[in-house]
Amino acid sequence: MGARREMFVGFLAEPALLMVLFTASLLSGSTSLPTIVETLSHREIAIYPSLAFAGVAFTMVSLAENARIPIDNPATHLELTMIHEAMTLEYSARHLALLEWASALKLFNYSCIGLALFLPFGIAQGSADWLAILGAIPVLIAKLAVGGFALALIETLSAKLRIFRAPEFLGTAFLLAVLAMLVNLLLGS
Repeated sequence: MGARREMFVGFLAEPALLMVLFTASLLSGSTSLPTIVETLSHREIAIYPSLAFAGVAFTMVSLAENARIPIDNPATHLELTMIHEAMTLEYSARHLALLEWASALKLFNYSCIGLALFLPFGIAQGSADWLAILGAIPVLIAKLAVGGFALALIETLSAKLRIFRAPEFLGTAFLLAVLAMLVNLLLGS
C-alpha cells in the first residue's frame, strides 16, 4: 500500500516538475541544466513573475517528492497515514540505513537543483577553476542551511494533508508551473 501511495505521489508530481523545468528552459533558451543555471546567474537581480511561480511550484513538488510534512510525515508510524515510511517497515540495520541515506541524498539533490535554478548566485562558473569551486562551497552550505531552516519552518507551520488531498496539492503545483510558463511566454519575464 505504501509503494502504491509513493508511486501515486510521484505520478502527480512529475508533470509539475517538468513544467518548472520547461519554464526555466524557456528563460535560458536551452534544455541543458548547466546552461540554464549559467543564463539565470547572469541576469540582473530582480523578481521575475515566472520564476516566482515556478519556485513556489518547485517547492511544493520538492516537499511531495521528498515525503515531507504537507504530504507525508516522515516521523509517523501509523500505517494508515504513511506514504514513504511504509516501504521501510520491513528493513533494518544496514539496509534501512541505505534507504534513509538515499532519501537524504534525494532531498539534497532537490535542494541543490532548486538553489541552482532560483538562487543562482555564488555558483562557480568554470568547472576547471578549483578556486572558484572552493569559494562556492561555503555559499552552497549557507544556502542549504537557510533552506533547511525554511523547510523546518514550513513543516512546523503546516499540518499533514490527508492522502485524498494530495492530488489537490500537486494539482496546484502543476497549475502554478503552467502559470509560470504562460507568464513567461506572454510577458517575457
